[in-house]
Amino acid sequence: MINNVVRGRTGEEIAKEYLISKGYSILEMNYRNTIGEIDIIAKIDDILVFIEVKTRSNYNYGFAFEAVDLRKQKKIVNTSLVYISYKKLANMQLRYDIIEIYLTKSPKINHLENAFCL
Repeated sequence: MINNVVRGRTGEEIAKEYLISKGYSILEMNYRNTIGEIDIIAKIDDILVFIEVKTRSNYNYGFAFEAVDLRKQKKIVNTSLVYISYKKLANMQLRYDIIEIYLTKSPKINHLENAFCL
């Protein structure tokens, strides 16, 4: 049995490799500022994508995306706005995604694009 930190990092690495295979450029992993953290910041075409990765070992407590409630969404959005300001990224299309990773016999990935918005 693995602990939650190891499970989370494993899921983030799986998500990163998945995104790269789909043509995304990874800009940041585990970006932190005074407001919060974003698991992955990536770019595809001209879209800046902020991604929350949720990793589970089973479905006993529901779907992973359900853990990204309104409070968590607001925190991610506010964290992303600080990132955009700090990096001076203007006039870019933004998107907020959730990637669910289920660590079963063969890991299952579910990518929810535009999972929530500003």
